[in-house]
Amino acid sequence: MSRTQGNTRRHAGLIVRLAAMAVAMFGFGYLLVPLYDIFCEITGIGGRVNDEPASLAQLSGTPVDPDRRITVEFVASVNQQAPWEFRPNVVTMEVVPGELYNTAYFARNLTERGLVGTAVPSVSPGEAARHFLKIECFCFTEQAFAASEGRDMDVMFIVDPALPAHLDRVTLSYTFIETPRAAAAGNAR
Repeated sequence: MSRTQGNTRRHAGLIVRLAAMAVAMFGFGYLLVPLYDIFCEITGIGGRVNDEPASLAQLSGTPVDPDRRITVEFVASVNQQAPWEFRPNVVTMEVVPGELYNTAYFARNLTERGLVGTAVPSVSPGEAARHFLKIECFCFTEQAFAASEGRDMDVMFIVDPALPAHLDRVTLSYTFIETPRAAAAGNAR
């Protein structure tokens, strides 16, 4: 076998290994989000909350703990380059576990074109996430905004009395992001 044939064979083997590695990396990237979701669900870390709001009927039997007070902090964030004004209407609220509360976040499109945004929630500490029950929420729902439009977006929630006793402060944080469908918003509402 000549030296050229040996080099060709080694190059072909290298190309096959590189292609297999690229396919494996793509597969890992594709599975990363579902694997992270499963990991957060199993461990309770990450403050991930249910994207399905609870109904009032489901919570009608929730007991009230009138002797306990929980401070709920509301936080809002956007990407540095994001064309949004986004903030909670109140920064903190003292709540009684088991009682229903309402608040809102304000969002404004800072551009002269229509945009679509989505809010991604997080509750911390992570072990409190399963005890923060949202009945009404704007999260995970595309919100279409006309040029320069601003509006309040409601959140209705209950802190479950089963929240561990050592927790007296819970933070509800939303990150508001522009969705890829922003260009389609053109003349939104």
